[in-house]
Amino acid sequence: MGLFLSHWSGLRITLKGYTEASTEGTQKRILFVCSHRTLLDPVVLSASVGKPLVAATYSVSRFSEIISPIKTVRLTRDREKDGAEMQKLLSEGDLVVCPEGTTCREPYLLRFSPLFAELSDEIVPVGVKTWVSMFYGTTASGLKWLDPIMFLMNPRASYDMVVLPKLPKEMTCGGGGKSSYEVANYVQRQLGDVLGFECTKLTRKDKYLMLAGNSGLVAPT
Repeated sequence: MGLFLSHWSGLRITLKGYTEASTEGTQKRILFVCSHRTLLDPVVLSASVGKPLVAATYSVSRFSEIISPIKTVRLTRDREKDGAEMQKLLSEGDLVVCPEGTTCREPYLLRFSPLFAELSDEIVPVGVKTWVSMFYGTTASGLKWLDPIMFLMNPRASYDMVVLPKLPKEMTCGGGGKSSYEVANYVQRQLGDVLGFECTKLTRKDKYLMLAGNSGLVAPT
C-alpha cells in the first residue's frame, strides 16, 4: 500500500544493495542505521525491503505517529532510557534509527550519536538521498507533521537508498572491541562516501540554532 501511494503521488523510489542474502548469518535482529533526509525515511525503507520495521525517532509529532504506516517509538534524549527502550525493540524485531537526530537537506552528514553502536553488532548502514523539484520536506521552526506532506507535494520527487553490507565484526563494539564513537564515525564515513556527502561534527542542536534559533524539540501534543 505504501509503495502504491508513493507511486500515485509521483514519488520515484530506488533501492540498491539489499537482498535477503545481505543479512544472512545474523544471529540477532538487524539494526538499520540511516542517514536522515525526511521523516519518511523509515517508512520508505520498510516498504522497499518488504518487511515491517520499527522506527525509533526523536521529536516526532503526535500526528505523525498516528498516520505512520509503521510502528514508531518516540525517544526522550535521555541516554539510559533510550538505550533500554531500543534494546527492548531490537529483541522484538528489526529496528531503524537515524543517529543524526534530525533531518539535513544539504549534502552533509551531521555528527552521528554513538548510542546505536552500543546496542548491537548487527548493524546495516543505509544511505539516503532525496531529490525534489519545488518543495523540501523539512522544517526547522515547527509544524514538523507537514514535512512528509510537503515532500509528497512535489510533482517529481525521488528517494534513492543504498543498503551497505553489514558491519564487519572487527568494526563493532562487541566483536571488535571498538568504542561506540569509533563505530559511529566509521558508519558516518561509509555513508558519506557512498552518498558523496561531507561528514561534519555539527549536531542536531547546532542545526536548529543556526536555522531557527531553537533547540529543535517538538511538544508531545
